Amino acid sequence: MIYIGSELFWVFYIYSFTGWCAGVIANALRRKRFVNTGFLNIPLCPIYGIIGVSYCIFLPELINKTFFLFLGGCVIAFIIIVATGAILEKVFNTKWWDYSKRRFQFQGYLSWVHLFFFGISAVICMRFINPLLMKLIHLIPGQILFILEIVFSIILLLDIICCVTTVLQIKRTLKTHKFMDYVQGVTENFGNVLTRKVQSRMENAFPNIEKQRIIQAGSCKKESKVFAEGCCFYKIVGLFFIGAFLGDLTETVFCRITAGRWMSRSSVVYGSFSIVWGLGCAFLTAFLYKYKDKSDRYIFLYGTILGGAYEYICSVFTELVFGTVFWDYSKIPFNLGGRINLLFCFFWGIAAVVWLKILYPIFSCWIEKLPKKGGKIIMWIAIIFMVGNIGISGLALYRYNDRIENPVPKNSLEKILDERFDDNRMEKIYPNAKRGR
Repeated sequence: MIYIGSELFWVFYIYSFTGWCAGVIANALRRKRFVNTGFLNIPLCPIYGIIGVSYCIFLPELINKTFFLFLGGCVIAFIIIVATGAILEKVFNTKWWDYSKRRFQFQGYLSWVHLFFFGISAVICMRFINPLLMKLIHLIPGQILFILEIVFSIILLLDIICCVTTVLQIKRTLKTHKFMDYVQGVTENFGNVLTRKVQSRMENAFPNIEKQRIIQAGSCKKESKVFAEGCCFYKIVGLFFIGAFLGDLTETVFCRITAGRWMSRSSVVYGSFSIVWGLGCAFLTAFLYKYKDKSDRYIFLYGTILGGAYEYICSVFTELVFGTVFWDYSKIPFNLGGRINLLFCFFWGIAAVVWLKILYPIFSCWIEKLPKKGGKIIMWIAIIFMVGNIGISGLALYRYNDRIENPVPKNSLEKILDERFDDNRMEKIYPNAKRGR
């Protein structure tokens, strides 16, 4: 089943509301009182909506494979929850929720109980709930749905702006350590009074905010003189480019050895960069950085699961966006829809160990040797180059597929793409790409 945009919109809202209700009920049972546990003021918890939409995008092919559907639900929830928690922690400098005292937890963001719940929910939602929801949604006239979508979108946008503004003000408070001055200042006009109420609600819903404010009071973190120290944004960007280049080089050599010929393994039209490998290195580093000193078996297990899930998601995403299949493992034993196979999942596990134990310390040291100001300039130039490169590559791939049915260009852009990225050049860049599926 393929979901259209309007259906995904309502899946997001329904699951966001359902997740908010579940959180409020669970919190009421634990704390014996009502507390809006969501980030937003309105009764929505977007993280559950995002997970529900991700189920609809990435799991339809697994609907008849119960184990893999369950595993896919666990992995998707794991990635989204950890990524969301890490982003909030980076913005606010504290955890909004913390399960670090529970057994079998990951960085305090979630525990095995949560993963089991999301795995079961993926099976139930995809097989039973979603088909029923789609039938109910289609009973409502299209014009009414369209109006409701506009109204709900505006409400959500306004609430997000309000809550994000509050978070930024709280962050500013923690940096200046003048909390009482801030409280006095926000009472001077209605808008800031509203912001203070939102802040009070957030601190009530997420006790870690208040705890961190007390801990940070009177403390001051000195700014590091080392460029990209630790696992920060610029370090991740640098590792992405290194991983993208080395990944392309590794695959090229591997194909030469196994297939007996040289072939391009690049993801983009300019340069030897494998986006899948680059993002994979950045992804593994961001998720497993705190565990880089763990045993090899621990990292191998996480790398196998996360790497396999990452490759599967990339396969679905690129096919949906570009209409092109970049790899197909259907002829290799123990494959899943031709998108991943067990052997390559193990390879991801080995790569995770080699990356974190051997390569990461070396590359991290190289990046940190860059001058602080110059390093930032270099990274932003590289980011702009890669964004443009990916954009041009996307257009070239789109036209490459479109030429099958529309060989004659309709406008000047398509004419330029046909001249610079004809079929021969595209086949050299993407020798294993299949046009359509």
